[in-house]
Amino acid sequence: MIKSYICIGDWIDPGHAINSAAHAGTIIMLKWPDDPDVFYWTKTSIRKVTCEINKKELEQLKQFDDYQIITEMAFDGEEVGIVFKPRREWPKYFSFLRLWGKGYLNRR
Repeated sequence: MIKSYICIGDWIDPGHAINSAAHAGTIIMLKWPDDPDVFYWTKTSIRKVTCEINKKELEQLKQFDDYQIITEMAFDGEEVGIVFKPRREWPKYFSFLRLWGKGYLNRR
């Protein structure tokens, strides 16, 4: 199954996190407009996994290929997340990421 990962910082409030995740979908379409996997993804499922990450995980995720950093103007262009081009297979590291919202609910 082809899917994308959207990883948003756990230090971001829910409103900005939602906006950043929405930006991620646009980033995929603009960064990889002619990619066959992106084309297939848009025509079949648009599946994505949205995760929350800490700053250390953000740095670790930069070791993997085909990503774009998400920045937020409300935070002076700070890096707030990372989005990955859709693909069929993912490195095992991704299976250990936390789904977005789980940690936020515990912090309230």
